[in-house]
Amino acid sequence: MRPLCAAVLGFLLAGSLPAAEPAAVVKLWPGKAPGETKDIGPEGLQPNKAGDTIKRLEKVSEPTISVYKPSAGKDTGCAVVVAPGGGYSILAIEHEGTMVCDWLNDLGVTAVLLKYRVPQRDGQTPTNLAAIQDAQRAMSVVRSRAKEWGIDPKRVGMLGFSAGGNLTAWTCCHDKREYETVDAADKEPYRPDFAVLVYPGGLLTKEGGRKPELKVTKDTPPMCFVHSTDDPVPAENSVELYRSLLVMKVPAELHLYASGGHGFGMNKVPHPCATWPTRVGEWMQARGVLKPVGK
Repeated sequence: MRPLCAAVLGFLLAGSLPAAEPAAVVKLWPGKAPGETKDIGPEGLQPNKAGDTIKRLEKVSEPTISVYKPSAGKDTGCAVVVAPGGGYSILAIEHEGTMVCDWLNDLGVTAVLLKYRVPQRDGQTPTNLAAIQDAQRAMSVVRSRAKEWGIDPKRVGMLGFSAGGNLTAWTCCHDKREYETVDAADKEPYRPDFAVLVYPGGLLTKEGGRKPELKVTKDTPPMCFVHSTDDPVPAENSVELYRSLLVMKVPAELHLYASGGHGFGMNKVPHPCATWPTRVGEWMQARGVLKPVGK
């Protein structure tokens, strides 16, 4: 076998090819992000221990969005903002980030990778305020540049994992913009048109109900949930928000798997939960968000 073919085969067997270069990388804020008062050190990937291949991006103080476009022949005009997890401490930037963007591109979706601020800043209320600001700003910026990027501004969704799923819930269910208007981009709505939450956490009170900050109304975006029963982050996080949506007659779908644990993302794990991208793609198709413009 020629070396190049062997290398390509190796990537395929590993489950992923190198991520394509983004078509654009955009700073979310024209100056410093709101509330930033001190230097948290240089952004970079954490060193890995032996056998650990997860890429963890830390010390993010300059939030950005990276835009990954599908091929022209596949492009549906739909866009999804991707929020990796990492406990609001780091960002799992590959298996919950760039690999997700590759999969979305295969569906004909423009993937917008959100690099939001981590770790959480001290003294903020709510504690994830910086990330909420970044997510709200990202949604508005994407819609403001819809024509430039060939996006339908009424088909802009959000997909988040773990803490990114928590952030997605906040972006969908919070009833006010958490920063002062910056420019014309902020005239665009910050709520997603639809959302996918993969093993989200932090949505429940100590008593097990939905946190009151997360308001669910008839206008809350449709959502699809993915969770495993054996996840140490309780599946009740997804179940309770799903039930709240049903009460308000908001379209929702829940995929609750028997096993898979937490943090599988796009990794090829030996559990049925590994099929979640197929199920979510089917849900997006059924919702009509993958229908090409003019069809």
